[in-house]
Amino acid sequence: MQTNFSVEESVSNLWDKLDGWLESIILKLPNIAMAVIVMFLFYFLARGIRKVLKRTVLRKISQVSIQEIIAKVVFVIIILIGFFIALGVLDLDKVLTSILAGAGVVGLAVGLALQGTLSNTFGGLILSFMPQLKINDFISADGVSGFVTEISLRNIILKKPDNNVVVIPNSKFIDGSFTNYSMNKRNRIFVNCGVGYESDLQMVEDLTVKIIADNFEQQDDENVEFFFTEFGDSSINFMVRFWADCVNVKQEHAARHKAIKIIKKRFDERDINIPFPIRTLDFGKNNLQIARE
Repeated sequence: MQTNFSVEESVSNLWDKLDGWLESIILKLPNIAMAVIVMFLFYFLARGIRKVLKRTVLRKISQVSIQEIIAKVVFVIIILIGFFIALGVLDLDKVLTSILAGAGVVGLAVGLALQGTLSNTFGGLILSFMPQLKINDFISADGVSGFVTEISLRNIILKKPDNNVVVIPNSKFIDGSFTNYSMNKRNRIFVNCGVGYESDLQMVEDLTVKIIADNFEQQDDENVEFFFTEFGDSSINFMVRFWADCVNVKQEHAARHKAIKIIKKRFDERDINIPFPIRTLDFGKNNLQIARE
């Protein structure tokens, strides 16, 4: 038996379905309004709790990066709680169950697609809780030196001494090595110099050690060390090393700058020669001839 298609009947069924949807939406309007209010309340609640945490509990944590991560995690958790409550108000419990069931599959797919991003994220978590790295530390990594201005879940940001900003992905930073100049307040400074072959080497050593000791305070377990290093082409070279307060490269340069100026001044007062390279040309028996046309 063949059933004839009726346009009027189809349109009537469509209108009946639309009427049913409209009626359901109207009946759900209070629930929708309540769900929106719940989301707004939880949003402002999350912001308020984040601010309170930053001003009270998180202030006891020395690392700013850890403070930021904990505050963001708390904010997201509160928003998610509000989202689940809003779904419950809308009687979308089955939808919530489906979302949770599909989260694992989606999470696996996203994890495979975003391996690099997830690597940076976990790297950011590791860096945030690493005691050897804090905001405002001066570090050198991947051939770049600068102050740490931000540690996020994606990258670490360095501000170079020339005021340029360098962004290093967390995964690359974690896999490499870095030098933190700010971990120790005292660091050793190296100064290299040379004196003429006619100099009294013992006097040079004693004078240099005294110069440095008088101008740079050495603590109990520290001392000034002096070593002659080589017979150079025009000088006998030496190295002096000592301890000074420095937590970044600028302070290291300043200490070396001061030491060089003082050594040069005192050597001049004692007529100790600091020779510059000299090259002697020996023509032997050959005669230098100049041809003129």
